[in-house]
Amino acid sequence: MLDLTSPEFFSYAIFGVILNFVFSIAFGVYLSNNIGIEEMMLSKGEKEQPWWLSLSLAIPFAKMVITLYRVAILQLYFLDQGKSHKEFWVYLTTED
Repeated sequence: MLDLTSPEFFSYAIFGVILNFVFSIAFGVYLSNNIGIEEMMLSKGEKEQPWWLSLSLAIPFAKMVITLYRVAILQLYFLDQGKSHKEFWVYLTTED
C-alpha cells in the first residue's frame, strides 16, 4: 500500500503533474495546428472551467485522465462523425 507521506507518493504526484502538462500542451498544439490560433481566439466562448478541475491537479494523474477523456470525445464523437476540430473547440468553450 502506498503511504501518503512517503517520498514515493510525492514522486508519483510530481510525475502525474508533469505528464498532465505534457499531454495538455500536446493536445493544445494539436488543436491549434488544426484550427489555427487566430480562429481559436475568435470562436472561443466564455465557459468557465468547473471548480473541481483545478483540484484535480492534487490527485496524481487525474488531470491527465481528464485530458485523455477530452481526446477520446474529440475522436469518437466529433471526428468519427464527420465534425470538425473547430466544432469541438466551440463545444469545449461554450455553455449549452
